[in-house]
Amino acid sequence: MPHNALPPASRTSLRRRLDQLGIGLAGLCAVHCLATLFLVSALGLGGHFLLEENIHRIGLLLALIVAAVAIGWGLLRHGRMLPFLVAVVGLVLMAAALVVPHGTNEFLLTLVGVALVSVGHVLNLRAAR
Repeated sequence: MPHNALPPASRTSLRRRLDQLGIGLAGLCAVHCLATLFLVSALGLGGHFLLEENIHRIGLLLALIVAAVAIGWGLLRHGRMLPFLVAVVGLVLMAAALVVPHGTNEFLLTLVGVALVSVGHVLNLRAAR
């Protein structure tokens, strides 16, 4: 075994952890969106921080990296396209949310996008069993 190669069990465990991380990131994104909606709309608090564009860009970048590694790795392992396609649609919706003005459309695009990315990770976990 080459010195930089992981044993098969470690690779599976790492890929599974990356899928779990992707699901967790999607959940954090959903909480962020809901907190923003509540705190800014209802209470008028936190707009300067919660609506910061860099939070959305960094979140999308993290989602892209984790999904590319975990779901791409899963695709190579199990060969099923559905997790990949679902996650890609979700990532596209998340990216679209960056180009629309803050408001309902951004909120819906982001929530549906993160939900689909999370579903893609769940499908990837199931396909790898």
